Amino acid sequence: MITKDSIETAYSFLHQKQRIYVHSTLDWQKDDIEIAIASYADEMSQELLDDISSGRADFLRDHKRFQEDITEAVEILENML
Repeated sequence: MITKDSIETAYSFLHQKQRIYVHSTLDWQKDDIEIAIASYADEMSQELLDDISSGRADFLRDHKRFQEDITEAVEILENML
């Protein structure tokens, strides 16, 4: 069961990191954010991750799609609040 707390926590963390990521001009900072988010995704509720990822195993872990993935995740989580 996905709890409201887990949705709020995921939304807050991902939203904050997404805002920094899209405005950052520093490659090292973007890399650090990608690593932090991938680590968070590994630890978050599997049910919640499955819901926001549509079952994609590399969701929030693929460097080439990261900005698209985090933006999509934030939008989905916001709608779940």
